Amino acid sequence: METAVQFSIPPGLTDLLEEFVVKCIQENPTDLVEFAADYFNMLRLGRKKKDSKAAKEASTSKPEKKECMEEMEEPQEPPKMPTRGRRRAVAAEAYNPNESDANVKPVVHPKTEEQLQRLKKSVENILLFKSCDRDQLKEILNAMFERKVKPEDEIIRQGDDGDNFYVIDNGVFDVFIDNNGKEVKVHTFKDSGSFGELALMYNCPRNATIIAKSEGSIWALDQSTFRRIVVGAAARRRQMYESLLENVPMLAQLQAYERMNLADALETKIFEDGECIIREKDEADCMYFIEDGTVRVTVSDKEISKLNKGEYFGELALVLKQPRSASIFAFGGEAKCACLNVDAFERLLGPCMDIMKRNVGHYEEQRKKLGLDS
Repeated sequence: METAVQFSIPPGLTDLLEEFVVKCIQENPTDLVEFAADYFNMLRLGRKKKDSKAAKEASTSKPEKKECMEEMEEPQEPPKMPTRGRRRAVAAEAYNPNESDANVKPVVHPKTEEQLQRLKKSVENILLFKSCDRDQLKEILNAMFERKVKPEDEIIRQGDDGDNFYVIDNGVFDVFIDNNGKEVKVHTFKDSGSFGELALMYNCPRNATIIAKSEGSIWALDQSTFRRIVVGAAARRRQMYESLLENVPMLAQLQAYERMNLADALETKIFEDGECIIREKDEADCMYFIEDGTVRVTVSDKEISKLNKGEYFGELALVLKQPRSASIFAFGGEAKCACLNVDAFERLLGPCMDIMKRNVGHYEEQRKKLGLDS
């Protein structure tokens, strides 16, 4: 019998890589290696600045050094990037996703049909909004407002409090970070992308300065709406998915952090009554966990069984690397399913794969129940 090799995952690695992947998906860089170098360099410099600030604050207890420290804290403005007197936002309280939003009045900024279509196109690939349902996304679109920019306009300034989350409609925007008093350009957005979420999500100062380098247009979402809907939806989504996954016997041996990563990889899909979710003999590309509703299982147009909330399907073809052995349809109304694509299945369910393979006999019994040969 082979002995399993035990690996120890460094604390914080999962969160670090998660945030990096989010930024990659948001910005879709053409040179991933260069983008990764810029991203982690920005994190390193931000940590150095934080450590330096903490050291300065500690030293203020020594009166004889106070004047010197205050002089050192004077910002060194780079050429052609003057501070434009932007209002500093009041830091938000930590948002509790379990609190009721019933008494909150939604923010609405009227838009023309042309503006609305441009906005929908700009946000369609924003990963942060994937956690939101249709009603929440509609509220986000209503709350966003357009801002026209000119060359050299400062959108955000490193060290300021967060006020808005921004989505680029069009234009070129340079990203700078402070490196020992010198502004260093680390990235350029061109006609797409989003920024400003970290200060709002973690209630911390801006970690970069962003300057418009051309005329353009951006969409802004205020801090309160962003935290209430986007942060709240993400937190509730993770809680819901983790609760769903805890009840799946196949995943019982996963560690808590592994279930958390799996929950973050899920994507909700809604199927109308009668809509085909999986078609028999198709290639397998994902598996599903039923969040709400009922689905029916058919083989050769003959109904075999029904599955309800909390059950799952589609893993058989992924485990055996075979075409779909049955068709699945939404039944009796809308069916809401959490989808896990094949890449995430193979990457995140490695700890379960040996058990699933040892249980091939069980899967073969399922195939026989579906009227198929082994």
